[in-house]
Amino acid sequence: MEQNLSKKTRTESDLIGSREVPESALYGVQTLRGIENFRISKFHLNEYPLFIQALAITKMGATVANRELDLLTEEQADAILRACKEILEGKHHEQFPVDMIQGGAGTTTNMNANEVIANRALELMGHQRGEYQFCSPNDHVNRSQSTNDAYPTAIHIGLYYTHLKLVKHLEVLIESFRKKANEFAHVIKMGRTQLEDAVPMTLGQTFNGFASILSHEIKNLDFAAQDFLAVNMGATAIGTGITAEPEYAEKCIAALRKITGLDIKLADDLVGATSDTSCMVGYSGVMRRIAVKMNKICNDLRLLASGRRCGLGE
Repeated sequence: MEQNLSKKTRTESDLIGSREVPESALYGVQTLRGIENFRISKFHLNEYPLFIQALAITKMGATVANRELDLLTEEQADAILRACKEILEGKHHEQFPVDMIQGGAGTTTNMNANEVIANRALELMGHQRGEYQFCSPNDHVNRSQSTNDAYPTAIHIGLYYTHLKLVKHLEVLIESFRKKANEFAHVIKMGRTQLEDAVPMTLGQTFNGFASILSHEIKNLDFAAQDFLAVNMGATAIGTGITAEPEYAEKCIAALRKITGLDIKLADDLVGATSDTSCMVGYSGVMRRIAVKMNKICNDLRLLASGRRCGLGE
């Protein structure tokens, strides 16, 4: 993936050693290592804006909670929140170049977000990129968090926003079939079973059937998507909440609810939730149902459109 980066660099270090990071990059050394280590697919984080926005929302919730617990200074919290809001406005998305397929359970993605937010916060505070003693990707932006709670929480929020977008498109398709049903209400055609002539029906009834079988799936999508709103934020590494202050999880969830306006809830058992991805399996199952129905509709339309001389010609 091409990136428009300057040739000037700044030196950043981690436990492995020092590296030169492009001066124009908001990301840092951890993201740079991720770019180098995980050249796996053609899909990159900056192609998924709803996920990037969800990462920013997750970091905002954590920042609000940490500030309320006096774990961040007012200056640090304000700068981090301003940086996150810029991301929500669609800014800096090009600074998320990591591959979507990676090792470490999403650590590279989490650090990409932490570094971009930290470096933008540093600029807002009047410091230079990389001056992490004033605002650190790990100690401040990622405070009280682990990839194992921040990353899945962001995935859940991003998927819920994707769900809302999907339902709108599905409703447009259903309404289009309804309009065609009214338009074709007086067009008589032959109804068939196993392609054999059966009894008469209207073409409008056929299209209304398409609309009906899809409309039934909206409630199934909505039901499955509710599981996305249960998150494990505050679980940290394995679900025990180690390194997070008491009340942090509850404060973070309250902040996320206020930021998003969504009915986000803390999972009942954080240990179980940290290793559980069944909500995605459930939503995928509903998507599969819709895919089967869409395939059936497409095949029906192909048959109806066959001819005119030698096909059904309807």
